[in-house]
Amino acid sequence: MSPLILATLSLADSTHAADNDPIEANNVSEQDILPQKISRDLDRPIQVGVFVGVPNIYVRQKGEEMHITASRGKIRIKAKGKRQQTADHRVFKAVDGCIAIATDKASLNRACYEGEFTITANGNKLTAINSIDMEGYLRGVLPYEIGRLDESKFEALKAQAVAARTYAYKHFGSRHSHGFDIYADTRDQVYKGLQSATDITDKAVRETEGVVMTYDGQFITAYYHSTCGGQTEGVATWGRPDHPYLKSKPDLRPDGTPWCKESSYTEWVREFDEDELRDLFQINAKEAKANVPSFSSIKSMHILDTLTSGRIHTLEIVTNNGSFTCKADKIRWLFKRGSTILPSCFFHITKSGDKWILKGKGFGHGVGLCQMGARARAQAGQSYIQILTHYYPGITLEKFTR
Repeated sequence: MSPLILATLSLADSTHAADNDPIEANNVSEQDILPQKISRDLDRPIQVGVFVGVPNIYVRQKGEEMHITASRGKIRIKAKGKRQQTADHRVFKAVDGCIAIATDKASLNRACYEGEFTITANGNKLTAINSIDMEGYLRGVLPYEIGRLDESKFEALKAQAVAARTYAYKHFGSRHSHGFDIYADTRDQVYKGLQSATDITDKAVRETEGVVMTYDGQFITAYYHSTCGGQTEGVATWGRPDHPYLKSKPDLRPDGTPWCKESSYTEWVREFDEDELRDLFQINAKEAKANVPSFSSIKSMHILDTLTSGRIHTLEIVTNNGSFTCKADKIRWLFKRGSTILPSCFFHITKSGDKWILKGKGFGHGVGLCQMGARARAQAGQSYIQILTHYYPGITLEKFTR
């Protein structure tokens, strides 16, 4: 696609933006975002993998409840008082604007999706793909990715809408082998239909309709996270070369405090005893991509080097049976308890008795838009354009039309 180079800021301009002045970040306004005709390959509904590889799906339409299972690549549909039906697939379309579909009966009572669902079987597992207009999809993303905000933070909702729309378009076709474009969970963006949509989240989608971010003629990879702790990070945290629009940069108010300071994760502490860590490191080794030896005691934990932001790049753990390292964002998985990983890899380590103490800041990978920072910036009077051009320096803003 060809970009409109009308809302582009230089890296220097956007870096200067909101670090020194919380209100006047730049001179770009909505009038500078000119229409861009959407290309044919993007002018279609987005295909969302809402339920992938699940054993049960429940659907309710016109008062009738159906229980769907899979067997040998066929779907089996049971409804009260009716004979079981078998099919290769089944398409369900919204009735009165809504499809009630879920993996359990309790969730079915609050489920509401627009568009249509195609349910297929792979062996004894089911996949349900929601085909829905992009703007309708975003109505089901905003409440889950940034929360229910009030009018004082409305511009943050608009910034999130543009980031989520850009992320979605960027990933068109990315899950082609699975038969859809994008997952409905944290593998991509959390999407749960309209069950938590509100007037204000719908308004944010509507007022930014079609607006996307590009760089050098391509959609940006619009990463975002909860809390940066005052300094964002680049994609080096995943071992990738930095993108010009995704570089580590300060995110501080004029008084030097983080824009995201209202987050409960601006500072955090986690304590582990040695026996627990021995077990966790063994359990989490594969997810953390760490070559963990069998050991009985930890001699030391050292931060060998850090990323630009100060987040850990290489953590070395020395045991009584050799040492091993863990890298950058994967460190969060090394310390995973149950299903809960560390808030960030932005921490330092001390020891007190038999306790290892991690004192850190931030929640998430730190790349791109800081959602708690965006909330505060919006409350301080910044527009969604000012917010976006701070967190994604050098971008071009375009507005798709049909």
